[in-house]
Amino acid sequence: MSSSLRFPAPCPLPARCHRRGGVSASTTPASVSPPPPASSVAPSRLEPRVEERSGFWVVKEEFRGGINPQEKIKIEKEPMKFAMEESELAGLAKMSMQEIDASKATKDDIDVRLKWLGLFHRRKHQYGRFMMRLKLPNGVTTSQQTRYLASVIKGYGKEGCADVTTRQNWQIRGVQLPDVPEILQGLADVGLTSLQSGMDNVRNPVGNPLAGIDPHEIVDTRPYTNLLSQLITANGQGNPAFTNLPRKWNVAVVGSHDLFEHPHINDLAYMPAMKNGRFGFNLLVGGFFSPKRCEEAVPLDAWVPGDDVTAACKAVLEAYRDLGTRGNRQKTRMMWLIDELGIEGFRSEVEKRMPQQVLERSSPEDLVQKNWERRDYLGVQPQKQAGLCFVGLHVAVGRVQAEDMFELARLAEVYGSGELRLTVEQNIVIPNIKETQIETLLNEPILKERFSPSPPILMKGLVACTGNQFCGQAIIETKARALKVTEEVEKRVAVGRPVRMHWTGCPNTCGQVQVADIGFMGCMTRDSDGKIVEGADVYLGGRIGSDSHLGVLYKKGVPCKDLVPVVVDILINHFGAVPREMEEDDDIGN
Repeated sequence: MSSSLRFPAPCPLPARCHRRGGVSASTTPASVSPPPPASSVAPSRLEPRVEERSGFWVVKEEFRGGINPQEKIKIEKEPMKFAMEESELAGLAKMSMQEIDASKATKDDIDVRLKWLGLFHRRKHQYGRFMMRLKLPNGVTTSQQTRYLASVIKGYGKEGCADVTTRQNWQIRGVQLPDVPEILQGLADVGLTSLQSGMDNVRNPVGNPLAGIDPHEIVDTRPYTNLLSQLITANGQGNPAFTNLPRKWNVAVVGSHDLFEHPHINDLAYMPAMKNGRFGFNLLVGGFFSPKRCEEAVPLDAWVPGDDVTAACKAVLEAYRDLGTRGNRQKTRMMWLIDELGIEGFRSEVEKRMPQQVLERSSPEDLVQKNWERRDYLGVQPQKQAGLCFVGLHVAVGRVQAEDMFELARLAEVYGSGELRLTVEQNIVIPNIKETQIETLLNEPILKERFSPSPPILMKGLVACTGNQFCGQAIIETKARALKVTEEVEKRVAVGRPVRMHWTGCPNTCGQVQVADIGFMGCMTRDSDGKIVEGADVYLGGRIGSDSHLGVLYKKGVPCKDLVPVVVDILINHFGAVPREMEEDDDIGN
């Protein structure tokens, strides 16, 4: 069963988002229209566009016509040298910002190439400071790691903070370039890396946040997400084989019937399935969001045994690396290549790159139950281990300060096993808590003041991207606004079930508004007086769970100051909300 209501009449599809015949998270090939035959693609189109030179992969000379500016920057200087040659970073870290900006080469270093190290210069809003994105497979981290990250951002005072991201990951803010070599060493000392977490690289592998502790899990995703991360980063040392992709690339391994991992929005998703008595995964490919187009992943008509998870990932990545286009950046995500080759043609290219050049057809024995009621992981929940519980904590729009992180690390050590789990909804789970300790934990002041296990019903599904407080791409402020609008809406209506509301500051949709019940995408618009103001395009009807699909545009260009009544109207008309004054009158009448 979906976690969202069905709407009586579908909204028209916006131009920027496409649906493929209502494809859901099912991996049954019959749900996809018959692909064009592989033979429709000219043999010359299947010639790899990249080649290995001196250990790095570069675009061949004959394919450099019409490439985009980012591709030219990669050709001018290999970004991975910052990760693999210490002298490169050390030299840059000693330069002043004035010296760096005086040269195009070094300016490109800090604005583009350092993203291969997970460093994002906040030139527009925090000049000279960086956001650092970690690699955290499956969202699993430790109190020691959390405490180290807290110590880094604490050193930056009011400029420092951290976010739980929509890919089960940490991002820390306020970082200054001279400190980076020392920070990277500190990350290594606690078993963390930021390597290959930005630009044309593979993003954090997502898995079930309840892996290994969930009484109803299908498979523990942690071994698979760890193997994928080790493959992609060569155990944190840097893997040039996968650092020159045409664009970013996302991967998820599904381990629960709840589909907490959101497989339908990943470039590659592993869906648990049995075949001839063997455990493995059916493959979904091509899901992505971008300003010009959004697509749900489609079945590849392929099944791999559990032992071949990394081999399949490697084959898909190599096909994308070798054949993906590198012109218009809005047309370089993997689904564009799948469209060009046809699903069968793309499958053939993946099969060629498998170890034995064999890729089995998909299995009908899906292990994900299609009518599963998606569970809530917030609050106190029993683990599969007798006598133990996990507690899901709500982190308002994912933002934390240094002191918050120190406290979370303490809670994980005092009450649990020193482990924390991050979720794609920007929340945190503390596992392995003895039942006898639960009451004491729930009385901790920080759980009453900051990280509630039982937040207000509209707050619990709230997600927001960074917004223009830090991000130069964002058009509007998101985090504080999301909280304020939600607080105002809660004063006006009573809602009987959670409604997931996502905010994103721009069409890049890092806040994933298309998977939300109600989504808000930042834009500039005109108010009733004709004045240009911050606004939002409102999306409606995104679903997660067994009938996952993307939401559609409901109302365009709503001024942010006018959003509260619009949201109230949506909640009443589509989600059964009741106006507060009516609720009060009913109470009196009873």
